[in-house]
Amino acid sequence: MNAQPEVAQVLRQIEAMLAEAGIAPGADAELLLAHVLGESRGRVQARAIMRDTMTAADRDAAVALAEERARRVPLQHLTGKAPFRGFELEVGPGVFVPRPETEGVTQFAIDALLAVPTPSPVAVDLCTGSGAIAIALAREVRSAEVWAIEKSTEAHAWARRNVDRLGEGRVRLLLGDAADALEILAPIVGGVHVLVSNPPYVPAGMVPNDPEVRDHDPSLALYGGADGLDLIRVISRIGGTLLAPGGLLVLEHAESQGRAIRQLLTRDGWRAAATHQDLTLRDRTTTAVSPERRVDS
Repeated sequence: MNAQPEVAQVLRQIEAMLAEAGIAPGADAELLLAHVLGESRGRVQARAIMRDTMTAADRDAAVALAEERARRVPLQHLTGKAPFRGFELEVGPGVFVPRPETEGVTQFAIDALLAVPTPSPVAVDLCTGSGAIAIALAREVRSAEVWAIEKSTEAHAWARRNVDRLGEGRVRLLLGDAADALEILAPIVGGVHVLVSNPPYVPAGMVPNDPEVRDHDPSLALYGGADGLDLIRVISRIGGTLLAPGGLLVLEHAESQGRAIRQLLTRDGWRAAATHQDLTLRDRTTTAVSPERRVDS
């Protein structure tokens, strides 16, 4: 009878497969194996150190997943999970996989909501995708009323699963185009305190290099017109009407777009437009205060 393979041996085998495909060894191999074994990454590391064994069937399953990962299928599509601010989202084909940098963008929205001097501040997440930002707002600001809009029917289906499981009954998820937000969100127009969005912002001619992004993230969630700012222009035009006086706009964008976004927001009457860096010191978030309301004489 063949001896059962050691966890450490299987890890080394998977790491070698991924390294040959140009994927940094370590985390992905451990997470794939953790998924197969139904354990945490830390537990897999411990079992490897202790020279623990696993079944041949589990090894074969892990190797099969590693082969898919070596073909640059996103890790999150293989495990069906994406961590975000302390919870795990369900993700897969048809929805944008949330990135760590978006957690920092979300923090600006959370801080602004916590500072609103009303018992039930209102937040809107446009282009919610998997529902990551909206769910984080609801979970971390428990007094908040959170609305979320997603245009893609596929992404909306993923968001629905995540909102139902993680949103604690306080996220109102709607299917629709962000450009129609004033109609879709008619009950709260003029009463939103924080408007946040991670919109498609990749310029049409700048196809991402990473196969995981280029071949697997939906185009609708990536590309934002010739300069990447088409939807941001829409949000700038409608956001002032959607927000309450003094409300805050929070936008995620590419590191090269901060200046252009500040300029277009300022032209549209937004105040105090400012761009903030992420943990890698790249421009990532631009915030602005809602335009002053005109009073007809």
